[in-house]
Amino acid sequence: MELKSLQKKVDNWINEHGVRYFDPLTNMAQLTEEVGEVARIISRRFGEQSEKDSDKKIDLGEELSDVLFVVLCLANQTGIDLDSSFNKKLEFKSKRDHLRHKNNPKLK
Repeated sequence: MELKSLQKKVDNWINEHGVRYFDPLTNMAQLTEEVGEVARIISRRFGEQSEKDSDKKIDLGEELSDVLFVVLCLANQTGIDLDSSFNKKLEFKSKRDHLRHKNNPKLK
């Protein structure tokens, strides 16, 4: 699914269920909170910290989706076309990093 379509789905959801978008500063705080939840799961599930029983029940995909939802909200309310922006970024990174990672001895 294209990002433009996801942005539209989020906008439709906000208009149908959410009354209005939170202001950008509130959404930035929400994004920080959601990223923190993802970090907690990853550090406990894949890192060196032990995972609590309550953490084992948390769906990482659901938490990543929370992050994506807030990113889409921020893009919508600031007039960003994420399809266009993402494609430009991927093209830039492809040119810049074409050999960079292949030549990185740390990744061999």
